[in-house]
Amino acid sequence: QVQFVESGGGLVQPGGSVKLSCIGSGFMFDLHGMSWYRRAPGKDRETVSSITMHGDSTAYADSVKGRFTISRDNGKNTVYLQMDNLRPTDTAVYYCNADRAQRAEAILDGIPFSSWGQGTQVTVSS
Repeated sequence: QVQFVESGGGLVQPGGSVKLSCIGSGFMFDLHGMSWYRRAPGKDRETVSSITMHGDSTAYADSVKGRFTISRDNGKNTVYLQMDNLRPTDTAVYYCNADRAQRAEAILDGIPFSSWGQGTQVTVSS
């Protein structure tokens, strides 16, 4: 079955950096775009960033543009999110998922699989 395992979160000071990883399994990883999502307390889930199946197109939410970088390693079935210059407003549980549709360009409103991982908590605080 489709599974996602996120890791790499933790407590970070404002202005700090962290790199998240997500391993996908149960589907053809290199045939799907991937996205990172986050859910902050009391807020709806937000798409943070997306990347196409070959990594040649990326998209970012305005709130993270210029600070976050998404990448992938298809040989390891892994997608990454490098998060720099973190702010307290970035505090959330971060999840990854795959886009069920194949696209030539990355978009933020893809169609995720119904399965979700546990996520990884990122807390930005001094």
